[in-house]
Amino acid sequence: MTSPETAPYERTPVPVAHRPGRPSRAWRTARITPLAEVLAPGRVAATLIRLCVQILLVVCLWRALYANTTSSAGLDREQAVTFAVLAVLTVPLRGLDRHNARDSVIIHLYLGTIVFWFLRPLPPARYYLYRALGDQLYGLAWALAGYGGCLAFGVLAPPVSAGAGAVCAVSLLLGQCVLYQLTLIVDLLCFWTMRDMGVLQILNFLRNLLSGAYAPLWYFPGWFQSLSVLLPFQSTLNTPLSLYIGRISLSAAPAQLAAQAFWVAGLALLSRWLWRKASQRVVSQGG
Repeated sequence: MTSPETAPYERTPVPVAHRPGRPSRAWRTARITPLAEVLAPGRVAATLIRLCVQILLVVCLWRALYANTTSSAGLDREQAVTFAVLAVLTVPLRGLDRHNARDSVIIHLYLGTIVFWFLRPLPPARYYLYRALGDQLYGLAWALAGYGGCLAFGVLAPPVSAGAGAVCAVSLLLGQCVLYQLTLIVDLLCFWTMRDMGVLQILNFLRNLLSGAYAPLWYFPGWFQSLSVLLPFQSTLNTPLSLYIGRISLSAAPAQLAAQAFWVAGLALLSRWLWRKASQRVVSQGG
């Protein structure tokens, strides 16, 4: 019997002779998601239809809500619609559902196949990172295509200024790093919760609610906004989109970016510690 308790956390991969033209492990791992999606035309069509329907619905909803008012919570109708459409376009960036592909952490734990993550030459933390990068690149392609189409048809407004657009891009990148760490921590908790899907669903609901994915946080009561400031969730979506539409001014942007960087660093330390603890719970026999 061998146990990761007696093995180092980051094992040195066994050297493999380089083969000219052979993709790296990082690229071979990252392209799993894009290839699986592109080679299934039904999934591509379903994603396209879902995005179009969601955009149509949120545009109609927010325009109807502003039918009898010009401003609410510091946002006019154009800002509110733009925020809502951008939130829909970032859905592919918030991670793909791997349940059907049976490649989620909870499924591997249930089947016992999670042990193979710790027996491969590629460390499990790096494998998880590469898969997430592949998800993000595929989602980014959808987000950019949708953004260009919505701009062309006048569905959403461009950023309030070139500076706001640049800061929004940086903030969105930091927000995705925060989201990655949060998703990783939730998945790592499966090593202790095992089959408790209810807990995971609650955590995912809170993540979307407190990030502004359902509605801009500016519409919530003051106590709710004060609570969200103390949590990392709003950094994933509400902050970058608020910078885009001008709800957060450029003068306040440095403080917002610093807060996002703080959450990235803090959550990275926590996730690394959880990886170490999770590896101690995995035992392989006969390996």
